Amino acid sequence: MKRSDVIRTLQVQFKHMRASDATAILDTVIDEMKSAVANDDRIEIRGFGTFQPRKRATKTGYNPSTGQLMHLDANKTILFKPSRELTKKMNG
Repeated sequence: MKRSDVIRTLQVQFKHMRASDATAILDTVIDEMKSAVANDDRIEIRGFGTFQPRKRATKTGYNPSTGQLMHLDANKTILFKPSRELTKKMNG
């Protein structure tokens, strides 16, 4: 599903909504989610899942093409854990 599909779905669900209004709503939701993750907050969307920032420690890796060891700095990533409902729906 693409961004345009979500906007179109909002317009179908709410018949009198203009595309610009649906776009503004989607942008607002996404911006709030970005801000929450940037502040190390957990995002929970009931029935869908949770997004949680995780810290990765510094480690030593290797370059697969040369086999040479390299230093990988600590960084942050996002862990997504689907809800039970979403998992059940995916598995039929």
